[in-house]
Order: sequence, then C-alpha cells, then structure tokens
Amino acid sequence: MIVKNTYGVSVAFSVAKYGIAPKNEFTGSALQRKKQEPSKKLKAKKKESKDRVRKERTLSRRSKQKIRKKITCFSRTQKRLSFVTLTFLNKVSDEEAVNVLRKFIDNVKKRSDDFQYLWVVERQTKNDEFNGNPHFHMITNKYWKIEKWWNYWLSLQLKNNILPRDKNFKPSSAFDVRQLNTNNIKRISSYVTKYVTKNNAKFKCQVWNCSRKVSELYTDFYTSTEFTDQFKRLNAVTKEITNSDRNNPVIDVKMIDLNRNTLPLYKRLDDKNINTLKNKNE
Repeated sequence: MIVKNTYGVSVAFSVAKYGIAPKNEFTGSALQRKKQEPSKKLKAKKKESKDRVRKERTLSRRSKQKIRKKITCFSRTQKRLSFVTLTFLNKVSDEEAVNVLRKFIDNVKKRSDDFQYLWVVERQTKNDEFNGNPHFHMITNKYWKIEKWWNYWLSLQLKNNILPRDKNFKPSSAFDVRQLNTNNIKRISSYVTKYVTKNNAKFKCQVWNCSRKVSELYTDFYTSTEFTDQFKRLNAVTKEITNSDRNNPVIDVKMIDLNRNTLPLYKRLDDKNINTLKNKNE
C-alpha cells in the first residue's frame, strides 16, 4: 500500500490491486499543472465568462479540501498571518463585490513586498440591513496599518459608487484584522472550519482565489505505511475508517491529531514548501 498524507489526514491506497502509483513524492502544487495552449486558454476564459452569467457558484467539497490544505501549508511557511474581513457600506451585487476586491488586492500588491493571500466569499447573515450581502475573508502574510487600509477600503467603495446609507457611516468593522500565530495550527484550523468548510452559499461570482505563490505550495506527499505507524505509536490517530468496498481504491483513512509531537513528522512537506518559496524569491 501507499499512503497519501496531508496535515491531519492520511489515506492509504492499494497500489498492487489498483495500480495507483504516484510519479512524484509531493503533489498539490500549481507548478505540476500542464501548461495549456494559448487557444485552449482563450476558450476556457470564454467559457468561464459565460458560466459567470449562466449559473451560480458554490464551494464544492473538493474546493473546501483544497482551501484547507493551502491555508495550512501557507501557515507552515510563515511566522504570522493576518485574518482580514472586508465588508461593504451598502448592498452590492456579487459581481460588484468581487470587482472591488480585485482592485483592492491589485493596489495592495503594488504597495507591498511579497504580498500573498487566499480569500473566500461569504454571505452576511447577522446584518439585518444588508442580509445576504457578500463579504470576504482573507488570509494574508501582510502586517496591516489598520487606519491606512481601512480608509482606502472605504474610499475604494465610494469610487465604485458603493455609497453608505448615511454620509457619516464609516463602520470600523468594514476592515477587520486579526493576527494569527502560525504555531497554533488548531486556531488556524478553526478559522478554516468556521469560514470555509461551513460555507454553502451560492454566488454569481468567483467564490475563492489565492496568490500565485500560495497556489504553488505542495499540499500532499506519499509514503509507505511505516509513516502512519509513527502516529499510532504516539496515540495520535483520532479516527480511522477502513473501507470494505472492493470497488473503491481507498483502503484506509486516518485522522491525525496535529500537535507539537506530530507536526515534526510533516517536516518534509514544510521544507519542500519553504524551498519552493525561496527559489521563487531568488
């Protein structure tokens, strides 16, 4: 058997029976995608443009898993992260909201060194005035000067005709920042669970995105079962599911408790991603 590992989850496959053998030890990076021909890229963009109009989008189960992995791997390459929530001064359409967000991110990129991020969109449910309004949650590696960027976020909305219901309405909560200690991986996981995995709303816009370097982080690595045996010896397997379905290539799934004893076992993935970022910066 071969085991596919990411932080907190290990999935065992039967290679002999199903012939699933990985080409690389590490996977999950955008660097491993096949480059599309220019003509195919153009067709994909046209299709995406049509889809934006035709159907609503939601975070699929696969997308949620990918986001969880990316954020966890991102946090393992940084000393600190910021959790930013961006809300609007008035009712906006999904398309308007994501357009303003993109302008905001473009401006931050121009004025920041090595700005990296991942964002997701969510519906407001606790605001009676703007119930259902889209707002954004963003994990970033940036230290924010609150006053500066709060004022810019509000002024950007005004420039895009998103006007407050009262000219003196300047809510401090419109630009909310919380610092995250990346050593506390359970705290980061709680944010992912709260704002990503429970997000089932539908939108007429892109529902998540990340910077190029975040997309290029590796999220999984393959090992033998000897690797997961180490978690058993540490009593760190919180849940184990064995599949008896012969038509399913997945034999066994283990949920791993992430703590100071188990995290060092993921060092090979940490090192791979740190080197990936380092090579990009050179």
